[in-house]
Amino acid sequence: MTSLEAIVIEPKATHKASIIWLHGLGADGHDFESIVPELGLPDNLGIRFIFPNAPKRSVTINGGMSMRAWYDVKSPTFNEQEDSESIIDSSILIDKYINAEIEAGIESNKIILAGFSQGGVITLHAGLRFPKPLAGLLALSCYLALPSQLENEAIAEKSMPIMMTHGVSDPVIPFEQGRASSEILKKHGYLVEWHKYTMQHSVCLEEITTIGVWIKRLMS
Repeated sequence: MTSLEAIVIEPKATHKASIIWLHGLGADGHDFESIVPELGLPDNLGIRFIFPNAPKRSVTINGGMSMRAWYDVKSPTFNEQEDSESIIDSSILIDKYINAEIEAGIESNKIILAGFSQGGVITLHAGLRFPKPLAGLLALSCYLALPSQLENEAIAEKSMPIMMTHGVSDPVIPFEQGRASSEILKKHGYLVEWHKYTMQHSVCLEEITTIGVWIKRLMS
């Protein structure tokens, strides 16, 4: 849990910014590696992409099988029987990746935290509690974990851009759960940009294009 194990894509130009992108349940750091050229980002933004590998753990909902997971899933309704200990541990691990970029000379407000599914859950949990201002949070096909703790624990600036996306036919994490999570964040004063797509638990070309435009707006 303490080792910094990740797939890293270095920028072609001078390193000026970083995106830390977290994979979903059972995947690994290679899962979103191929998305980088599809984002259409100019080289002069100098973005380093870091794709961390989650630790392997037993996942209850998958019959106790060991796989890469940011936390255990004990119930198909997700917000029931939440594995708060592992969610917190994984968030601490991601803090280490963010701090490693800061130590490399990148300002915190030039770091985007992104994630898909479980990775998006940790993105929201860690990003809303990180003590320095981040460029933004990108949360794809996910939900807000431990929502009752948000008011007492979240310390992120309310002005931090948050983009959430979800497929209307998602059979894994229901669309309404994702949408409801975005509304909770809005009620707490956060600036959430919400997008829905005609897809299941995946990403689509239209979504990738929108993400690329969003990143360019934050990093330019």
